[in-house]
Amino acid sequence: MATREVELFRWLDRLDRDDESIVTSVRQPAALREALRVAVDLGMDATVNDATVRALRDRLETFAQRMALESHYSQHPEARPSLAEVALAAAELDDNPLSQEPALLRRAADEVVAVKPDASADDVLVWAAALHSVRAS
Repeated sequence: MATREVELFRWLDRLDRDDESIVTSVRQPAALREALRVAVDLGMDATVNDATVRALRDRLETFAQRMALESHYSQHPEARPSLAEVALAAAELDDNPLSQEPALLRRAADEVVAVKPDASADDVLVWAAALHSVRAS
C-alpha cells in the first residue's frame, strides 16, 4: 500500500479516539445548506455540524473501503465478483424478483456488455427485466 494510502487509514483510525476539532470554513451551494438545515429540523442529526461531519466521514470511509477492496482485487483477481454476481447481489438486496433467476442475470450480463462495455449491475437488471418481459409475452 502506498504511503498516502497508509496515512489516510491512520487518520481514519484516529477518528474514533480523537476529540480534537478545528473550526473551518467550507464554500457550499446555498441550496445544499438550506436542505441540510431542513433535514436537521426533521431529525436527521442534532446539528448541521453533526450532519456535515457525519456525511464527510461516511464518504471518506467509503472511499477508503473501496481503495482497500481494489487493492485486494489487484492481489487476488479471482476474488473479484463477475458483473452477473454483482447484479444478483443487488437484486437480492432490493428484493427484486430477478434474484430468483440467476441464469437470466448471467445471460443479461453477457449481452449488455456487448452493447455497453462499462455496464453496471443496474444496467444488467434493466436488461434482464427486458428479457424477462419478452419471455413472458
